[in-house]
Amino acid sequence: MTEQNTNSGFDFNQPTIISLLYLGSFVTGFSGLVGIVLAHVWQSDNEESWAASHFTYLIRTFWFGFIASIIASVLMFVLIGFLLFPIIAIWVGVRSVMSLVKAQRREPMPEPETMLF
Repeated sequence: MTEQNTNSGFDFNQPTIISLLYLGSFVTGFSGLVGIVLAHVWQSDNEESWAASHFTYLIRTFWFGFIASIIASVLMFVLIGFLLFPIIAIWVGVRSVMSLVKAQRREPMPEPETMLF
């Protein structure tokens, strides 16, 4: 007879997978694209109430990070863009880790539409 403990081990729930894909994009460069596709697909199939806030948070993280990266690319011609890329990377990384931690506890994101953390 085995007893399943939901508090032990690593929980590969949908928001966790998306967060890991976003973080993996720092190494691969493309896994964030897989993450955003999954976020949009899974958002409509979501059955868990706590996860809905994570999908909103993670989708906004990707798109705002993507738009900021385009702006930083344009601003590289005046050298400001070189300063913006590390800031964008830190912002995306922190938001991804915050979602990952809360998803492991199956807690909703407190303010999923915020631009901050």
